[in-house]
Amino acid sequence: MSDLEDKATELTDFGLTPYEARVYLTAVRLGLASASNISKAAEIRREEVYRTLPRLEKAGLIERVLGRPVKVRALPVDTALSMLIKRKERQAKREITDLNTKKKDFLNRFQDETIPLEPAHEESHFILISERDAVTSRITSLIGSAERAIDVLDSSDNVLRFIMQYTEDLEKARCRNVILRVLTECPEDESLIPETLEKYIPSTSFSLKYVQDMPSRYILFDGSEAMITTSKGGTFSDSKCLWTDDGSLVGLIQSNFQEQLRSAQDWRTFERTPSERMTRVLNQLKPRDHVILVYDSPEAKRDTLFSYIEQGLERGQAAKYVCSEESCQAIREAMNDFGLDVSKYEKIGALGVMNYTDIYIRDGTFSIEQTMDSWERLYEEAMENGFNGMRVTGEMACFIDHSLVEDLIEYEKALHTILDIPMTAVCAYNADSLAKVDKPIDVYSELVKAHGKVLFAGKDSTEGKIEIRIA
Repeated sequence: MSDLEDKATELTDFGLTPYEARVYLTAVRLGLASASNISKAAEIRREEVYRTLPRLEKAGLIERVLGRPVKVRALPVDTALSMLIKRKERQAKREITDLNTKKKDFLNRFQDETIPLEPAHEESHFILISERDAVTSRITSLIGSAERAIDVLDSSDNVLRFIMQYTEDLEKARCRNVILRVLTECPEDESLIPETLEKYIPSTSFSLKYVQDMPSRYILFDGSEAMITTSKGGTFSDSKCLWTDDGSLVGLIQSNFQEQLRSAQDWRTFERTPSERMTRVLNQLKPRDHVILVYDSPEAKRDTLFSYIEQGLERGQAAKYVCSEESCQAIREAMNDFGLDVSKYEKIGALGVMNYTDIYIRDGTFSIEQTMDSWERLYEEAMENGFNGMRVTGEMACFIDHSLVEDLIEYEKALHTILDIPMTAVCAYNADSLAKVDKPIDVYSELVKAHGKVLFAGKDSTEGKIEIRIA
C-alpha cells in the first residue's frame, strides 16, 4: 500500500470516502491543479475525479479557481480536519436529537401498549457494577430519584470528586429539598470541602461532619438503597460497586451511618488537637520519604520521633533510632516512659537504638559510602527477618559537634529527596544547634532542599502541648 493510500485510509475516520481522501490529499500535494493533473498523480480515473471534486467543494475542503482549464486549490490539512470534526459534531447532534425524539415516541407507544399487572411482591436485589459508565449512570439515577436524603461516607478526596462530578444532579436534588449529609476525614485544608459545597449548595441543604475512622465507604439514598464499595482508593465511579435495596443490609448501613454521625464533629466547630495533628502528619509518611524535622526542645523531639517509631512498629515495620544529642540509655528510658516496650521490641529485632558512632562518625571520620552501605544492610536484614518495611531516624547534632557541616550537607544530598532505599527516614535537627553554625540561613536552605518534606515540632502557643507542622 502506497503512502498516499495509507494517509487516505486514515482520513476516512474523519468522514471522507476513500476516493475523496485520495483526491483531497493529491490536491494538497500539487497545490493549484486541474482534474487531469489530480487524476494522473492519484492514479484515479478522470471521471471519478470529476465526480469527487464537487463533493469536496461542497464540504469546503477545496476551492475552485476560475480559468481555462478550471483548477482547484485544497485547504490546508489542519483547517480541513477541523472542518471535518465540526461536521461530525453536527451529525452527532442531529443523531442524538433524532434518537431522543424516537425515544419519546417509543416510550409513549410502549406505555400505551403496556398491560397493567397485579402488584407483585418486590424482592431484594444485589447488583455488582464494575463498568465506570454504569456506576456513574446508576449514581446519577439514584440522586435524581432521591426524595429526602443522600448520605455519603468516603475519604475527603473522593468526597470532593463526588461533589464535582455530580454537581448538576446535586443542585437539582437540593431544589427538591433533598438534604446531603457527608461524613469524611478532615483534609489538610479544613475549609476545602465546605467551601466547595457552598459554591453549589446552600449550607442549610447539607450537613458535613468529620470522623476519625472510615472502615467502609458507601452512599445511601433515602435510607432504602445503597451503593457500597470495598476498594481502598479511587472514587465510586472508578471502583467496583455493589448496589442493593435489601432492607436488612441497607438498615445495617443506615445504623452505621447514624452511629458515626452522632460521634462525628461538625465542620464549623472542628479543631484538631496537637496530638491529632501530629498523628495525621506522621501517618502520611511513606517508604522512600526523606524528611527533615526541626525541633525546639528535647520534649518536642521525643514526642514526634517516638510517635513516628511507634506507628512503624505497630504496622509491622522495623525501626532504628540513632542517638547523638542524648545517650542511647536516656533514649531507651524515655521510650519506655512514652509507652514503648523497648525490651520486647529489641528482643524480636524490631527496634534498634544505636549511637551515632555505629553508623555516622566512626573513629572521628565520616564516610558517605560506609553510612549508605550500613542503611542498605540494615534494611535487607529487616526484610530477611520478616518485617514489611523500615523507619529510621537520626539526631544530626553529631555532625555539628564534630564540625562536619559540609559533609552533612553532602550526605543529605546523596540520600536525595526521594530515597533510593525503600525505607522512611526522618533527620532530626535541634533548632538552637542549627542557629549556631556558620552561615545558618545558607545551611538551613541547603538542608531543606535535600529533603522531600519539612516538619517543625514545638510547643503549641495556646495549649502548651507539643505540636507538629508541615512547612
